[in-house]
Amino acid sequence: MSRLPLYLTISRIFLVLPTAFFLTWQSDLGRWAAAICFIIAAITDYYDGYYARKLNAVSNLGKFLDPVADKILVSSILIILLYQDMVDPWMVILFVARDTIVGGVRAAAAADGLVLAAQSAGKWKAALQFIAIPMLILNDFHPQIPNQKIGYGLLWLSVLLSLKSGFDYCYDYYKAKSR
Repeated sequence: MSRLPLYLTISRIFLVLPTAFFLTWQSDLGRWAAAICFIIAAITDYYDGYYARKLNAVSNLGKFLDPVADKILVSSILIILLYQDMVDPWMVILFVARDTIVGGVRAAAAADGLVLAAQSAGKWKAALQFIAIPMLILNDFHPQIPNQKIGYGLLWLSVLLSLKSGFDYCYDYYKAKSR
């Protein structure tokens, strides 16, 4: 039972494959299947942390893999959505650049023996991505619900939060290093 959080994190990485597979069908059935797979993967992000704390099963491997799993999931699906012309290239570039910089800052902080706390803006960014991406995948499935426009707007909001949290990580590292 103590490995459950790690299994949930790893399942999020594996769920990228069926999500991407169904998304390439470009049919209503494919979009629904992709959205459901993505939502299940997003839900594991909450439960892996919940069970890690509840079961006292927090591990260094889990701390490393959790953000990596999020980035693999989101980046992979955004790249497919970019290919399908559903998101802007700048969105993907900014997310990938921010994640690369934050990964570097975390590595530098770890090498210096520093621990940088997760940013609330980063948590909100992830939550917005986990809402926006299925809305984009479903692509206006109902004429009265403009989920494509709502998802697109939420994704741009998550870009702004992403940039803010990236700046916060860099600033926190700079402050901690200056002490």
